Amino acid sequence: MRKLIFLWIALVVVSLQALANDKVSFTASAPDAVAVGDQFRLAYTVTTQKVRDFRAPSIKGFDVLMGPSRSQQSSMQIVNGVSTSTSSITFTYILMATAEGSFTIPGATITADGNQMVSNSVQIKVLPADQVGAASSGGGNSSQQGNTSRASSGTSVSNQDLFILPTISKTNVYEQEAFLLTYKIYTLVDLRGFDNVKLPDFKGFHSQEVELPGDRKWSLEHYKGRNYQTTVYRQFVLFPQQSGNLTIDPARFDASIAKATQVSDPFEAFFNGGSNYIEVKKTLMTPKLTVDVKPLPGDKPADFSGGVGEFSISSSINSTNVKTNDAVTIKLVISGTGNLKLIGDPEVKFPDDFEVYDPKVDNKFRLTSAGLSGSKVIEYLAIPRNAGTFKIPAVKFSYFDIKSRTYKILTTEEYELHVEKGEGNAAQTIANFTNKEDLKVLNEDIRFIKQNDVTLSQKGDFFFDSMLYWLLYLVPGVAFIIFFIIYRKQIAANANVAKMRTKKANKVAVKRMKLAGKLLAENKKDVFYDEVLKALWGYISDKLNIPVSRLSKDNIEEKLRKYGVEDALIKEFLAALNDCEFARFAPGDDNQAMDKVYSASLAVISKMENSIKH
Repeated sequence: MRKLIFLWIALVVVSLQALANDKVSFTASAPDAVAVGDQFRLAYTVTTQKVRDFRAPSIKGFDVLMGPSRSQQSSMQIVNGVSTSTSSITFTYILMATAEGSFTIPGATITADGNQMVSNSVQIKVLPADQVGAASSGGGNSSQQGNTSRASSGTSVSNQDLFILPTISKTNVYEQEAFLLTYKIYTLVDLRGFDNVKLPDFKGFHSQEVELPGDRKWSLEHYKGRNYQTTVYRQFVLFPQQSGNLTIDPARFDASIAKATQVSDPFEAFFNGGSNYIEVKKTLMTPKLTVDVKPLPGDKPADFSGGVGEFSISSSINSTNVKTNDAVTIKLVISGTGNLKLIGDPEVKFPDDFEVYDPKVDNKFRLTSAGLSGSKVIEYLAIPRNAGTFKIPAVKFSYFDIKSRTYKILTTEEYELHVEKGEGNAAQTIANFTNKEDLKVLNEDIRFIKQNDVTLSQKGDFFFDSMLYWLLYLVPGVAFIIFFIIYRKQIAANANVAKMRTKKANKVAVKRMKLAGKLLAENKKDVFYDEVLKALWGYISDKLNIPVSRLSKDNIEEKLRKYGVEDALIKEFLAALNDCEFARFAPGDDNQAMDKVYSASLAVISKMENSIKH
């Protein structure tokens, strides 16, 4: 018995030891990209302090300027009375890139908690040195400004300091063939955000926006001799709906930039908030793009449903042996990648005397750069009303294959359905009739012949020249006159588009703020701030009957003052705009910032509604 107890204790100790070892990690980290001449950190971190025999790998392609330096970190956290502690040791090297290319630094080895461990390897891309200015130290994982070369001096921002480049994955496509449009930011300056973004309407395309992560990842990229900090701003998957040379119009971005200045006058620095940065505005326009869209070949199959991509189809039936009035379900599954959302539903040809219902469609696809990927599930339900053996023919599905550039026809299996006579309504079905398309069920489609005494009248006598006949003429006329008298004022008001727009401004803004509230609850940061900005700018545009394109922070104060709005409220409105714009890109607690912006925007719209005088 004692031996069993000792054995059980030993097993528990070994299990706990193994569990503890599983929690220990040994990882290497370094920037994804650096430039020739850049200095950066290569760090190896192990999540325990019981270590020995750290051995770094052979580092080729870089000069080791310092290291390894050892540092220890430890922390303790108490949650609901339960304390947890973490500790780690980091071995850091300072390296300098000396040559262009892609380099791999193998993993290091260490003995942690008595077990030998190997870290992951890291891959680093070394870009050419910047042709204008010297690249700052740091790496691709540093802040946005930390790796960019020096931008042009002064308070101006040139087109080489900041621009947005649109790119498309394909320039020659077929109708309905998906391709990816990407708007990418290239910057050498401290970009704080965008005051206004106007994207093209994608005329001639069906567009779907790609959902990007909320926290944008910046990386270093060499472009035309300069090393820029870059990030993908927006992405769209486009499906051309017609052939020819289709144009994607330029997009407009009104950028807000923090520009460093050298302030020699201490009084000027004081009135600038003690900061050596000023806010600079710049409007960015992207170049126009052209896509050559070829028409689909003319030899389309007769049952072509518009599918373009790569697809497969399968079918299934719930049962091939049923009784009359039992439901028969045939499921078609179209899988693949392409314009799944725009494909027409294939036709299942049931026997003529089956009662057929509209198909149920379930879309199970996700958006990718090549189009919609996944499956489209279509369920067809029919009810046989007569006994017998029936054949449900195979379903044909044709599509245009992008790889082979030909039409392909896919066929499902054919089903033989055995229907036995059932109970209930089955006895009421008509067994023999010449036209089964016209006659279905006796109690529903054909009325019984009346056998009692009936009164007959000549056709038209009971209605023509009767009281009901004249009332049908008089009542609509009288109703129209009454309606016109009651609603003529409202009709006149509706005719004044500007007045109606002003009247409905608050209603439209409240609707947008409700949507923003839902986005706040879902913690969708970027979309939330976009919706709040639309509500604020749209409200002022509608209320003052001035297009948004003609409004700016510089002239909005003058416009509002003409309508009798107090200066304090104008400043509060402008502050709400600024808080919304800067909170989107500011670090810190996103939820707290979003709550603050939401409450402030609601309050200022409410105050503005009571202050604007017409």
